[in-house]
Amino acid sequence: MKLTIMNEALNQLRQLQMDHKPYLRLYYDIEGCGCGVNGVRILYFTDEVTQYDEVVENDNYKIIIDEQQKTFFEPDMKLEWTGRLFRLKSPNGMLNASLSSRVIQKGVEFVG
Repeated sequence: MKLTIMNEALNQLRQLQMDHKPYLRLYYDIEGCGCGVNGVRILYFTDEVTQYDEVVENDNYKIIIDEQQKTFFEPDMKLEWTGRLFRLKSPNGMLNASLSSRVIQKGVEFVG
């Protein structure tokens, strides 16, 4: 699995990152979505790594994903900055068109 961070998105991430949260986690959030197939794909900074996490290929950040959540993501993805929001894409289409800076910086408690 690979996540390419485009230059504009990389600049924004550098402004959001806090020293005590060195990892970016890819996460499929199903809280309040009804069932698992209606979840939201997000990315956020964290300091927590578990034994079930796998590394996502990336040149700029240590990106992790729970091995069981890999099925909700694509093997090759890009993170872009639109000027207001982040956008997570794959060659097969949009994965999340409106990922906010607040979610990336603070985590899943700010989704919704």
